[in-house]
Amino acid sequence: MEFKGITLVTGAAGFMGSHLVEFLAAKGVRVRASARPRKDTSFFDRLGVEYVPADLTKPETLPGLFEGEVDRIFHLGAICNFSTPYESLAPTNVEGVKRITELALKKGVKRYVHVGSSSVYGYYQGTPFREDSPRNPQDFYGRSKRDGEDVVWGRIREGFPAIITRPCTVYGPRCNDGAGKAFSRPSSITAIPGSGRQLLSNVRAEDVAAAVYHLSLTDEAVGQAFNLAEDTHPTLEEALTLAAQAFGTKPAATHLPLWLVKIVAKIDGAISARKGSIPDLELDAVKYLYADYVVDNSKLKGAGYRMIYPDFRQSMKQIGEWYRANVGRR
Repeated sequence: MEFKGITLVTGAAGFMGSHLVEFLAAKGVRVRASARPRKDTSFFDRLGVEYVPADLTKPETLPGLFEGEVDRIFHLGAICNFSTPYESLAPTNVEGVKRITELALKKGVKRYVHVGSSSVYGYYQGTPFREDSPRNPQDFYGRSKRDGEDVVWGRIREGFPAIITRPCTVYGPRCNDGAGKAFSRPSSITAIPGSGRQLLSNVRAEDVAAAVYHLSLTDEAVGQAFNLAEDTHPTLEEALTLAAQAFGTKPAATHLPLWLVKIVAKIDGAISARKGSIPDLELDAVKYLYADYVVDNSKLKGAGYRMIYPDFRQSMKQIGEWYRANVGRR
């Protein structure tokens, strides 16, 4: 499939969205970036990218996104945290998907790529998550992402040319939210949660961008779901140690029992709720640390995608170099 028209990216001001816009601009793609109204559009201005503000919860703001020859959509617009209740997530993560896909259907776009989350699988059941694994989310965020996915599956049955992707923990330059921030910037983590032997699955933001672009060009990917994950699965202790080495901080040397981590998370959550902010340590995120979390990426590689950063260890060395060159000198 070739795309000569406008490629719309929703959630373009977010961490993953900004990396995708950057990637597409470098490819010479005609990009229309969108997110909620904002005063600072300098990031998009520097890239020479059109920015059109819109709000997924306000239907009247969305038709303008489809003006002109829009033939491809990457939908990343979402609320991404474990602390927001379902009733506050659904207007964006579910109803927003309904609105954007309805307009895309009417427009007759050639391709819609939905960027979801591996959180739809729920807690680890002892075997790597594959795309046909049961979806059994155990938290508000995971349920909202599953329900948003179900909207897309329904559209696919109507003949909508959509692809669903499920990134796991995303990290990389400019990450300031979610679990991936522990591997993206200097951290104040002073203890290793639990045994530290829990296996992890991560993926660089640059690979998310490149993978969804690759899939958008692959006709055989239409109507299917794809996990987005690296090849390697470091332990939690190894990952935190590599991050400390990358950013020149002191590695955590002690272990904190998970029951105590949960108490700390509850306290942090209560304090943050009073401030109206999202806590750094979210209780529902801690619950994932009681077991491994391994995501299988063989289907993505079978579709012809080759990872830019397949190995977490090498990736952390590179991100440390990036940090020292771009942030450490400031």
